[in-house]
Amino acid sequence: MPVNLQKGQKVSLTKGNPGLSKVVVGLGWDVNQFDTGGAFDLDAAAFLLGDNGKASMSEDFVFYGNLMHPTGCVQHLGDNLTGAGDGDDEQIKVDLSKVPADITKIAFTVTIYEAEQRRQNFGQVSNAFIRIYNEENGEELVRYDLGEDFSIETAVVFGELYKNGNEWKFNAIGCGYQGGLAALCANYGVEVG
Repeated sequence: MPVNLQKGQKVSLTKGNPGLSKVVVGLGWDVNQFDTGGAFDLDAAAFLLGDNGKASMSEDFVFYGNLMHPTGCVQHLGDNLTGAGDGDDEQIKVDLSKVPADITKIAFTVTIYEAEQRRQNFGQVSNAFIRIYNEENGEELVRYDLGEDFSIETAVVFGELYKNGNEWKFNAIGCGYQGGLAALCANYGVEVG
């Protein structure tokens, strides 16, 4: 049985799962039937961060334009342009055994592509969730359904994996931002071209 988290709740992934190293982070959402004049394209991303909460290089930002971290520890499995269908809309694989020692946190975010131009925001998105499952046996470990009513936000930090001693834990965050991907990149110290 997966642990269903509430906002702000933290849970250890590795304590009850010794030897766990390969996990898949699945992110999903449904788009409300508002006509905004354009299709919704939501994009999942991972920011690999040090103790200071910042990325040390642009390659620490894994997204549709950079599908693999140089170490191979984080891999984005590709952009879903519509969010149609049930289950995960986008997935990011994490090999905890390959995460460099100076990376202590991996934040998982979702942004709306061209949100301002398309007049879209997370108020028009429902049933958003993040879940983590064991890649080796498919067992779902944790799930966090973002029940928040966002209104004007165009980017959301769903949650983060973080190192605590020898353990990997997950923190359900559910924090929205205005300014889309650029705001997240600025927050995490990633230079945007």
